[in-house]
Amino acid sequence: MNLHKLILTENDCYKAGKTINVKGIMVHSTGANNPNLKRYVGPDDGLLGQNRYNNHWNTATPGGRQVCVHAFIGKLADGTIATYQTLPWNHRGWHGGGSSNNTHIGFEICEDDLTDATYFAKVYKEAVELCAYLCKEYGLTEKNISCHCEGYKQGIASNHGDVMHWFPKHGKSMDTFRADVKDLLSSDDKKEESTAQTYPEKLSGGYYRVRKTWADKKSQVGAYRVLTNAKAAANEHPGFSVYDNSGNVVYTSKATDSKAETTDDVPFRVRVSITDLNIRRGAGTNYARTGRVTGAGVFTIVEVKSGQGSTAGWGKLKSGAGWISLDYANKL
Repeated sequence: MNLHKLILTENDCYKAGKTINVKGIMVHSTGANNPNLKRYVGPDDGLLGQNRYNNHWNTATPGGRQVCVHAFIGKLADGTIATYQTLPWNHRGWHGGGSSNNTHIGFEICEDDLTDATYFAKVYKEAVELCAYLCKEYGLTEKNISCHCEGYKQGIASNHGDVMHWFPKHGKSMDTFRADVKDLLSSDDKKEESTAQTYPEKLSGGYYRVRKTWADKKSQVGAYRVLTNAKAAANEHPGFSVYDNSGNVVYTSKATDSKAETTDDVPFRVRVSITDLNIRRGAGTNYARTGRVTGAGVFTIVEVKSGQGSTAGWGKLKSGAGWISLDYANKL
């Protein structure tokens, strides 16, 4: 998944500031022959390209409508496929036109003329990967995924046909989509079980690469055979990580610009407002979930680390149950 973030802060939906307990994911498609992300996401961040009409959704009411989704999938200016997160995942979106707004993350796949099999295959794969990622983040399964027209039939969304006017043209359905998400989740679980591997100090082939994210190749500050040297380079660039040849995080330096506390500031207490915050075995989404959630309440944090999947850092629970993302916790 080629994930980027550009929050639509000028949209009235974002300004409403309401949050949800995520119970599902709803797949939408835009209904217009324009596969370019810049049509909907803006302003240009150097990757999207310039929208000369300035009619993206980072306005109060795009096209005079109260609409906003959590993400878009489509083309960057160079033609590559990417996902742009446009709302915090637990923010209440305006996408389903019904009660699904209170429970579901909604994202749009940018449509073309519906006939390009190559484009479809790429955005379909990106959508599967996005859903698998969100399922892992919120403890969901493929059974919690629906499209807009399924939401209508379930009585939780307005009457729209997406995505079933498009998927069948390329031999896909929401059932095949859910099956593909399930397969990816199973594959990821197996990978998580093996992430405890010990990485060699010195590689005989390949390199440890130091980047801000694996997808951001331009941010790379070096490639090293020796792991100690790679870690030292990462430490010189707060928030950067060391990646192996497959893009797995080996080490992450502390992000000084994040909200994370240092170990000198612990212990401290936080309040968690959501009821289903995942607890993980380590500091990052690259660590497996324990299968438990915090529930809403006040918790004591005894250690803080930066890690994959959280901008505020990861806090170790005093109970020893594991680590939680501090993105969803307010320090008391």
